[in-house]
Amino acid sequence: MMFLIRMAFWLGLVLALLPSIVSSRAPPVATQAELSPLEAASAATATVSDMRQFCTRQPEACAVGTQAVTAFSQRAQTGAKIVYDFVIGKLRESDAGGRSAPPSRPSQHTLTPSDLMPAWRGPIPHKESRTNGAA
Repeated sequence: MMFLIRMAFWLGLVLALLPSIVSSRAPPVATQAELSPLEAASAATATVSDMRQFCTRQPEACAVGTQAVTAFSQRAQTGAKIVYDFVIGKLRESDAGGRSAPPSRPSQHTLTPSDLMPAWRGPIPHKESRTNGAA
């Protein structure tokens, strides 16, 4: 279902951006009367006012539309972050000459070698001394 919606969107976008080409073999198509700028502005105003009242007429559709827009914006943000991280990673690799770039944040390895030494433990008592003391 989502594939069909995407395909319809992209096909509509391509058709909207393509210039209308009239073949020289085809007879010219009669167009409707030109629309004056005043009539176009009036129609646009009426459309906007109708769109403003849509949520009062159809609250369920408006709620579903809000959820869809929220989900779409979250997906778009996630996709943009993935693309951004990918591009930045590729740029860092190219700057480093093929080597992996050092991390951009400071190191958290603040322990000294003496901090890394294991704690001292006393000698392990022999089995004989443990059994003699318990008896």
